[in-house]
Amino acid sequence: MSTRQNRLISFAASAAAAFLLLSVPLAQANPQILVDVQSGRVLEHEEAFRKWYPASLTKLMTVYTVFDAIRAGEISLDTPIVISKQAAAQPAAKMYYKPGQKLTLDSALKILMIKSANDVAVAVAEAVAGTQDAFVLRMNSEAAKLGMSDSHFVNPNGLPGKGQYTTARDLAVLTVALRRDFPQYAGYFALEGFSNGKTNTPNINLLIGRFAGADGMKTGFICASGFNQIGSATRNGRTLISVVLGTDSLAARADATANLLQKGFVTQFPATDTLGSLKPYGPGQDQVTDISADICSAKGAKVRSETRDEVGRMKVQSPYILEMDHEPRYVFAGLIPGQDVQPDKMAKADAIGDLANVPVPLPRPTSF
Repeated sequence: MSTRQNRLISFAASAAAAFLLLSVPLAQANPQILVDVQSGRVLEHEEAFRKWYPASLTKLMTVYTVFDAIRAGEISLDTPIVISKQAAAQPAAKMYYKPGQKLTLDSALKILMIKSANDVAVAVAEAVAGTQDAFVLRMNSEAAKLGMSDSHFVNPNGLPGKGQYTTARDLAVLTVALRRDFPQYAGYFALEGFSNGKTNTPNINLLIGRFAGADGMKTGFICASGFNQIGSATRNGRTLISVVLGTDSLAARADATANLLQKGFVTQFPATDTLGSLKPYGPGQDQVTDISADICSAKGAKVRSETRDEVGRMKVQSPYILEMDHEPRYVFAGLIPGQDVQPDKMAKADAIGDLANVPVPLPRPTSF
């Protein structure tokens, strides 16, 4: 473990007792779950069986299905992914590639995990299964095999669609399976950013490079779901994953994820259920929760404005999210050489969604 990680953990341990008493989730009924990957033990959970819109967390199901296709020899990381008209027509966040342009599956996976590009997700689905609909059938088949009994997917990117839902428990099952079944691809979830040779795009996961041991996994947003995040971190050979759904801002989901993971590393938990033995409980199992009125409204906009300073930087509050001590490390991900690189339009970001250009968080307070 690096000196910096030791310093972060030492600071975190000293701050944990005080801060965790103060770290109340922004929405009291937000679904969340904390799991030890190696043992499968559920360390903490709340409303883990409430049906929720997965938003771009869906892309973890997409990449699981892709990894399974690679394992079966159907496709490889060098396979060219061709942008179709249907893929190019997807709403943002996207890469704005033109129909006919190509990138390798390796580049596509990096872009999916770092920028969460909806056009690339559809192109990958078509490359694996021939059509988006055929790929979605495979997604749901894989989900059923994993035991994700309260999940159903209607597209590979998580854009709003009738019949698309999941739960915090099911997302934890998926994330643990990704870590266990495909450890050789773990690096895709921990990348700090990518470059196409012209534009640098940092990871929209604010824990990467800023939280001790952070090594994944994915963020997501639509109005109906709020701001979701699945976090993963490894310290001293122990990996924890957390699922936090329905927060009200980019900063809030990062704070909640960091606080939950930190609690898992510094707290002694009693013997608990595993993901397999945890029984369904609580409200919200019969219909999908929709929090659009709280998120995409004047009220929601006011909350988000309060999480940014006058120049737009996010004011994260968790003391466990620190400033990066280096420039982001960018890996290449882009079109196969010989094609036109898209203009700066590709770097545009939604006003409230998963941003391509992530502002550097402000320093956190060190007193309480």
